[in-house]
Amino acid sequence: MPRYFIEVAYLGTNYSGFQKQKNANSIQSEIEKALYIVLKKEINLTGSSRTDAGVHAFQNFFHFDIDDVIDKKRVYNMNAVLPFDIAIKSIKAVKLNVHARFTATTREYKYFISQQKNPFLEGKSWHYPYKLNIQKLQQAADILLQYSNFQSFSKKHTQVNNYLCNLQISEWYIDKENDALIYRVKANRFLRGMVKGIVSTMLLVGRNKISEQEFKKIIESKNNLLADFTAPSQGLFLCSVQYPDDIFEY
Repeated sequence: MPRYFIEVAYLGTNYSGFQKQKNANSIQSEIEKALYIVLKKEINLTGSSRTDAGVHAFQNFFHFDIDDVIDKKRVYNMNAVLPFDIAIKSIKAVKLNVHARFTATTREYKYFISQQKNPFLEGKSWHYPYKLNIQKLQQAADILLQYSNFQSFSKKHTQVNNYLCNLQISEWYIDKENDALIYRVKANRFLRGMVKGIVSTMLLVGRNKISEQEFKKIIESKNNLLADFTAPSQGLFLCSVQYPDDIFEY
């Protein structure tokens, strides 16, 4: 039975999260409804990265199996019935052993901070009008690259075997065009609440509320009660999910 990847983008504001849930509207449930309308079949999707309620995505993926041949016009058909805040970017056949979640090699997130009132970032950033030391923020971001255990930044009651993540990029930069301060992080995997916890706690370093040494102690403590998780979901974007080059059927 052929396997397909669906590449999606969405604003998460109106949804309880990426994954289907009982008595709550999700990205997955909306796409499964659209598939049923277009293909006249019940489809169960498997997602790559489970973004929380309110988190946005420039790129995320599902996979599904179906006997039918899915052509490019189905992208148009599905977008015609989906809500305005969810878009299908592509549907492509992949090899049968490819899994949307487990075959992924890296994920990249960005967190947007707006320090001035900006109507174009409303609902897509954290309005944070405090004076920040950008150099100290970057020092904190560099410190993260020295570690692999991020239990301190994981929400409780997560069903994971370990708290190890291989961070490849951790940096702050100013996007002058969009008038935003952005944190960019890339890793093989992320824990639940991890990016928001990291951002919130680093901002305390940038405000001189805690020192770089105290930030290190929070990481090394493996105690999430010491980290800060106040960053709202609205500033967080899943930017990309990457896979090996040879996963697609041509």
